[in-house]
Amino acid sequence: MMSKTDYAPLLSVSAAMSASLFAPNRVAFWGSLCVLASAVLFAIKAILIKYAYGLDARLDGVSLLALRMASALPFFVLIALISKAPATRPTYQDWSLLLFAGLVGYYLASILDFIGLEYVSASLERIILFLYPTLTVLMTAAIYRQPISRQTWLAIVMSYGGTLVVMLGEGWAALHGKGVLLGSALVFAGAVAYATYLVMTPTLIQRFGSWRFTGLAMSVACIASIAHFVVVTAAPIQLLASFSWGVIGFGVALGIFSTVLPATLLMQGIERIGASQAALISAGGPILTVLLAVIILGEQLNLIQWIGCALNMIGVLMITLKPKRTTPRTELDVEP
Repeated sequence: MMSKTDYAPLLSVSAAMSASLFAPNRVAFWGSLCVLASAVLFAIKAILIKYAYGLDARLDGVSLLALRMASALPFFVLIALISKAPATRPTYQDWSLLLFAGLVGYYLASILDFIGLEYVSASLERIILFLYPTLTVLMTAAIYRQPISRQTWLAIVMSYGGTLVVMLGEGWAALHGKGVLLGSALVFAGAVAYATYLVMTPTLIQRFGSWRFTGLAMSVACIASIAHFVVVTAAPIQLLASFSWGVIGFGVALGIFSTVLPATLLMQGIERIGASQAALISAGGPILTVLLAVIILGEQLNLIQWIGCALNMIGVLMITLKPKRTTPRTELDVEP
């Protein structure tokens, strides 16, 4: 009969094999969980904004964005400081491009999105903003003179057609009388600005590194948002002091739970499961925003609009999940 000591080598081998088999699954599980949590937190952004607008008639997109960015700024500065320095010293041109990315790419995208949400529903905002991957493809094709395949054109037609269906479903009177057309144009312009930001990120990541670039570019956007509020507001400190703690709380929540935390979780998830799998999990974000808008904000979509939402998401997914010849994405996406 074999003793316990005789079984020890077999038990060690068995334990090692189990660890090697389950380790990748554990990594994939935690990576998927990070991406899922990120998608949920990004999805509630528009809900928080619309709810905050309802708390105080004086609150506008400029003020709320300033509260959001002031809350997020310390974290992005910290990310920039603790990130590994690039091996090659960035040039003046690199710093100029980074400044442009933070200002025109992200700050502009955010302010247009926040102001647009003063006019459109959270559901429509999310569907329009979800078009940014198609804009990125069009910009990249124009810059590098790359041909666009028939499948990609089909996906673009489906996504934009679906968005138009959702917009027209609001009704002709609402499109004009309630400023839906203006709000939709502002949100779409924000999507264009955000796509511009994403097109510039691969080059800048090579110069600064993914984490440092994100920390620096987002810090620029945060400072620009705060400066915008100070410049256009007659008495900025007095206005902030007059807001209720509820308004301040929503601004802080937007900065931490819908900006810093989901961006960090998404990056961690991409490092574990890859960009394609992360994009697939994140695809549920828009539909989650729509569902939350219906449940929490009382927004309503008719059957035709739900079909439009489906066309939009299918078209965008056809582009997002299409295999790419380039290296996998490593940028840290922070939605406007």
